[in-house]
Amino acid sequence: MKNILLLGVSTLFFTTACVNNLDDDYNVDPKKAAEVPAYTLVANAEFNLSNVITTSDYNINPFRYYLQYWAAVQYPDESQYNINAREINRNFWDTIYQDVLSDLREAQAKVEADMDLTAGQKANQLATIKVLEVYAWSVLVNTFGNIPYSQAMDINNVQASYEDDAAIYADLVKKLDAAIGSFDEAAPGFPDQELFYDGDIERWIQFAHSLKLRFGITLADIDPAVSKKISEEAAAHVFASNADEAKLNYTANPPTANPLYDNLRQRNDNVGANTFVNALTATGDPRLDEYLRPAAEGANAGKFVGGIYGAPNEYVAFAQPSEVLRDPLLPGVLLSYTEVEFLLAEAKSRGFNVPGVAKDHYNKAVTSSIVADWGGTAAEAAAYLAKPAVAFDAANWKKNIGTQKWIALYNQPVEGWKEWRRLDFPVLVKPALAQSEMPLRFPYPFTEQNLNNANYRAAATAMGGDLVTSRIFWDLK
Repeated sequence: MKNILLLGVSTLFFTTACVNNLDDDYNVDPKKAAEVPAYTLVANAEFNLSNVITTSDYNINPFRYYLQYWAAVQYPDESQYNINAREINRNFWDTIYQDVLSDLREAQAKVEADMDLTAGQKANQLATIKVLEVYAWSVLVNTFGNIPYSQAMDINNVQASYEDDAAIYADLVKKLDAAIGSFDEAAPGFPDQELFYDGDIERWIQFAHSLKLRFGITLADIDPAVSKKISEEAAAHVFASNADEAKLNYTANPPTANPLYDNLRQRNDNVGANTFVNALTATGDPRLDEYLRPAAEGANAGKFVGGIYGAPNEYVAFAQPSEVLRDPLLPGVLLSYTEVEFLLAEAKSRGFNVPGVAKDHYNKAVTSSIVADWGGTAAEAAAYLAKPAVAFDAANWKKNIGTQKWIALYNQPVEGWKEWRRLDFPVLVKPALAQSEMPLRFPYPFTEQNLNNANYRAAATAMGGDLVTSRIFWDLK
């Protein structure tokens, strides 16, 4: 188990200096670091990135509601798409900009200035930082669309202009290619000081290629030729097993336990949504009792019955998030082998020249989810895949992959929401009490409207309005 070292953002601004008077002495906090090493900043960024895409805190990450995995108990605002009341969009935005990207930018500066690193080690550390940056930027684009990018986080320009989401994506692919090309497998990186791979460069290269494949398939509807090129370049170098996937191994105790552990033990606010529970029970999905536990009391006691999505529900009367999700050691997954196999299945279904057969990749993805991700058996996976409603249908591959990916990404809700928007399956319907249409993006935070208004207004116009129904560039109707 890795030791997770966390530092507040404020530590970035402390520097050592000689002090000659009482005021200076009193202004030095002996409990805070005067210099922050690059590896600590990288670890902090990894931790915060994993947390923001894993947590079920409805102040930050409501996507389990949007995907209709969960229904609320007392407070259904988030499942009714009330984004602004709790400033969910601002919390998500700020976490990635302030607690992930700013740390990575500072880490890059420190690595570049470190004269003690060998050329190979410096290249590997910078490439590691760049892959993490690309991942974080892509999450922001997928959530908001046009965002401040090249001018962002510049203290000399606090009113950064927004850039086109498609142009940012194209630049991210270039940066990812540059990072892949600069890795040096003969040299170390951040040996055991980063949290995903302990500095294993071969695995970082696999992660980068797997992320590139994700990018390639994300672009498939909007630019098939570019999608094909990117996907074919990446496909031979992606994750080969569950041991390769990018994830953070949490510890047994807060504050470095999986955030779901804290979320679920502190408040009984969520039950399984009828949409999701009904879909799983209809096909006898073997993951049902890993995803949820049965209702505790009442007419549904001992049964898997979902609460009404978008409405208040009684906690004990419906199926609840499972014991698996309440494990503090449950890893936070950024990109899984299961997802990679789904991506390869889609690439083959689109006619791309990647290794393997579409059906085989699809079967591997579903099997990986059932067996490796959620503790089922190979026999359960085989029986499930043999069902007509589940078996791969080459003529309806988008429905097959979209539906099964929705189920498999149960604990990766940020990516699950992106893929549901892109693939358009399963067909989800907004609840009767919804305050808007189903969100296809987050509107920009009020802070941007108030403090960066001219650029905000330009971005909103370019997006077709700062609306939840304005589509990210890859999301075709």
